[in-house]
Amino acid sequence: MVSRLNRPRLAVAIGVAVVLWVTHSRPALSNTVEAQAPEAPTNSSSPSTVPGDSPTKVVDAFHASLIDVMKRSKALGYDGRFEQLQPVIDTLFDIPFMAEKSVGRYWKTLDEQQQSRLLATFGRFTVANYAGRFNDFTGQSFETVKEEPSKQGTVLVYSRLNTGKGEIVQLNYRLKPDSDKGWKIIDVLLNGTVSELALRRSEYCSLIQREGFSALMTALDERIADLASGKVPEKAS
Repeated sequence: MVSRLNRPRLAVAIGVAVVLWVTHSRPALSNTVEAQAPEAPTNSSSPSTVPGDSPTKVVDAFHASLIDVMKRSKALGYDGRFEQLQPVIDTLFDIPFMAEKSVGRYWKTLDEQQQSRLLATFGRFTVANYAGRFNDFTGQSFETVKEEPSKQGTVLVYSRLNTGKGEIVQLNYRLKPDSDKGWKIIDVLLNGTVSELALRRSEYCSLIQREGFSALMTALDERIADLASGKVPEKAS
């Protein structure tokens, strides 16, 4: 079956940041996660506490979990990586906010059942996207550079990835306050400027407009199945 989502654009819209992570001094805040991340227990990569009081702590916790899963990726397999990353992403990302924004104006046209389905599918896809791609460790490390206030009460955390092959990739995270739960990630800026959430919104809205909401759900389910079976799209150019 040919996916309803355009494959070349899909690789950009829903996976390019993670592909860069897998295949590939500044202020006092700078922190290299690989050097400081402790070995997590083999039964869980979930943060022991919610680090939401600081945007930088949220990003550092996410990076530490990614490094841990990458180091144990072969032993865990896809299912194990999914199990380890799901509570991390549920804790550190604002999945409901991201899911709603991913379909833009169409969110208000969905009934309650459709909204619930989107939230569940978007959450599963987000976890699958990381679990399917973080399948090796070749010396990668993350470095947090700084954080600064941004638009509409959000904060940007600037970081970079050392791919272990002499390449540095800039990854910036946008976080927003989540009532009494502290800060949560709502977007990743690829190469420092390209909004992953905006790319998804463009792709998802286009598909809904062409073929309807059910087509989007089918396409995302297909992508989840592909990631689970090891069919990871090549890095987008």
